[in-house]
Amino acid sequence: MAADAHGMTEDVRDTREHPVSGNVLVSIGALLLGMLLAALDQTIVSTALPTIVSDLGGMEHLSWVVTAYLLASTAATPLWGKLGDQYGRKRLFQTAIVIFLIGSALCGMSQDMTQLIAFRALQGLGGGGLMVLSMAIVGDLVPPRERGRYQGLFGAVFGATSVLGPLLGGLFTEHLSWRWVFYVNLPVGVVALAVIAVVLRIPRKSTKHVIDYLGTFLIAAVATCLVLVASLGGNTWGWGSPQIVGLAVLGVVLAVAFVAVERRAAEPVLPLKLFRVRTFTLSAVISFIVGFAMFGAMTYLPTFLQVVQGVSPTMSGVHMLPMVFGLLLSSTVSGQIVSRTGRWKVFPVAGTAVTTLGLLLLHRLDESSSTWVMSVYFCVFGLGLGLVMQVLVLIVQNAVSYEDLGVATSGATFFRSIGASFGVAIFGTVFANRLGDKLAEALRGAQLPPGVSVSELEADSRGLAELPGALRPEALHAYASSITDVFLYAAPVAFLGFVLAWFLKEDRLRGSVTAPDVTETLASNPVERSSYDEVCRALSVLGTREGRREIYREITARAGYDLLPASSWLVLRIRKYGWVEPALLAERTSVPLGAIIEAARQVEERGLAARQGLDLLLTEQGREVATRLASAREESLGELLGDWWGPDRPTDLTQLVKDLNDEMCGSAREQPHDGGGAAARL
Repeated sequence: MAADAHGMTEDVRDTREHPVSGNVLVSIGALLLGMLLAALDQTIVSTALPTIVSDLGGMEHLSWVVTAYLLASTAATPLWGKLGDQYGRKRLFQTAIVIFLIGSALCGMSQDMTQLIAFRALQGLGGGGLMVLSMAIVGDLVPPRERGRYQGLFGAVFGATSVLGPLLGGLFTEHLSWRWVFYVNLPVGVVALAVIAVVLRIPRKSTKHVIDYLGTFLIAAVATCLVLVASLGGNTWGWGSPQIVGLAVLGVVLAVAFVAVERRAAEPVLPLKLFRVRTFTLSAVISFIVGFAMFGAMTYLPTFLQVVQGVSPTMSGVHMLPMVFGLLLSSTVSGQIVSRTGRWKVFPVAGTAVTTLGLLLLHRLDESSSTWVMSVYFCVFGLGLGLVMQVLVLIVQNAVSYEDLGVATSGATFFRSIGASFGVAIFGTVFANRLGDKLAEALRGAQLPPGVSVSELEADSRGLAELPGALRPEALHAYASSITDVFLYAAPVAFLGFVLAWFLKEDRLRGSVTAPDVTETLASNPVERSSYDEVCRALSVLGTREGRREIYREITARAGYDLLPASSWLVLRIRKYGWVEPALLAERTSVPLGAIIEAARQVEERGLAARQGLDLLLTEQGREVATRLASAREESLGELLGDWWGPDRPTDLTQLVKDLNDEMCGSAREQPHDGGGAAARL
């Protein structure tokens, strides 16, 4: 009967019984294209950066091509989410696509680094909207039970872009132009825009928000000031210069103003009370460190591969794959293990330790390192990041109350995004400072060819090819050691994360806290979702997993009956569709005919169903049993919510559990599909 129960749960999830309209599927396809654009632009630029810098100049500003996008998308995310709630997501999503496409076109036409950085910020503004709104619109289109399946597609897109981004960036740069890294967005975006305009139909509903515009502006301004200090200090301006001191003071003043504003805000962008939760505070700091290490390394490893190792842009993307695969593997496995065992503390501890080891290994690379050695080191680094990224979101969700669930999730990913901005900026400052000193030392007293100088070599690595054979190895080593020194300086930061991870308190996981989807973990994606959205996602995931573990046996026992699991399934199915024809049911499902006949015989013998022609319909007693079985399922879902399912639980949570229960166990209000029931065919 276990096999029968497994088959039955497969049938409950069968989309043939829950058809999704073609318009919805096409709309989701367009949303996936929008997510693809935003996710791709976080990774596709990395392998093109060395060529971009050589073409436009300004190696010292390389980091800002990445940082501008990250800062803009991070700051804009909460605004897009709440504006979408208030004014409708379709129009907002179209606006985000248009902003993103305008930014992409302008990036491709940039004539200098200043223009490119400004247009990347515009692109990031649209990219933040694409991410948050595409996920939110899925919730508008798809019922809770099916939502996990479709949101999983977005996770797959995110995972694919982590792999394809560096490869595509290299291919476009090598065979077309680095400008096509941005131009490729235009045809894809236009298709998405057209499909959304024609096909997407979202139910009209709006939620009023008091939007924290001032808080959003202030936190973005604070982050920008501090990143400017990190990237310009000791490089463009001295650390004691009036400009750097002024930026630092301005950052502190803005931070104080932000705290004052958030204390009074009706819906603060980052509620200060979250920092009274130790787990959230520690997770925020560790998230910052993870973003710092991950994006700092991802930005400068392609430069090492192309300039020092001499590989093509395309092959530099191939060389990065071990890191991406290591991250994907450990992120997925750690999330699954935590969801099944409820034990999580080992992963942030181990993850930060392995990340520190990975950074130290990356520091050992030089111009003579073999491909095999680089692949192993890259993979170790990726494994470390993956071990900790998935779990940080999960433990934050577990540590806060229901009302703060959505904003706490956003907070954890927000700090990782800010960390990524800092990491890229600080890695860039260290690299630029070290490179100038080391090139000057390597070429001191040497006779350089006409038109070649230390400053020109620092701004454009293509000048290395013009150096005499005797000087080239020294200059190449200066480039190699300057980049790998960055990883050495990042290792103590990662080690700080390792120390902090030991102070995390391993609270027991709520039943509804499961591994978050990939979109929350694989890149610096600041997710903005409500508490309701988070619980909805968790319960839809748990419902299908629980179904695979003999759900009908469990709810039958809970309801106090001694029915076969197949009989409970059949009763709930009749309740849902109004009638069942056993022979037809066997044809349409994977449940064996023998199991269905046995179940039909039992429900008839117990007086729960009666024949009407070929069909079975519930009796009055059967309807009572079906109601109790559905109620048992609702209680099971409620128990998974732990202390969120207390006497003061919010109305929206109660309604979610009821709706999800109706969808999974059958609702008496549903009408039979197939154009009618028994009466219509007799």
